[in-house]
Amino acid sequence: MTNIMLMILALWLAVTNYFLWQMIIRYRRLTRGIKKKELRALLENTYKELKKQRQTTEELKKWIEKLKKEEETHLQKVGFIRFNPFIDTGGNQSFCLAILDRHDNGIVISSLHSRESTRLYAKSITQGKAKGQQLSKEEKEAIEEAREVKK
Repeated sequence: MTNIMLMILALWLAVTNYFLWQMIIRYRRLTRGIKKKELRALLENTYKELKKQRQTTEELKKWIEKLKKEEETHLQKVGFIRFNPFIDTGGNQSFCLAILDRHDNGIVISSLHSRESTRLYAKSITQGKAKGQQLSKEEKEAIEEAREVKK
């Protein structure tokens, strides 16, 4: 019985020594070329740098959230339609251009080209619709094309 207890104790001691030597090797590898006082300064410096990095990360998160909110109002959707509004002119030289933000607010610009002149019209768009003005079929198509760009 005593022999079994001694063998178990020896095995436990061998396993413990193995893990202790592994930790010592890792510690020596980590602190190679560093004196005791330098190690403390190194750890304090590492802690300060980590604290600065956390602060910078928080600032970047706030900045990104601000950019996300601003990005919603940037013009980012474009719809473009060419058409021929008059029978006596050739080619699709007239056009409608819709430029919208994420909330479908923006403008639609129409150019009507005839033999005598070219006319430009601009209409304000709010949530995909013109306020106080009628939209032509082509303007509606340009707005729908723009609205489908980024969903």
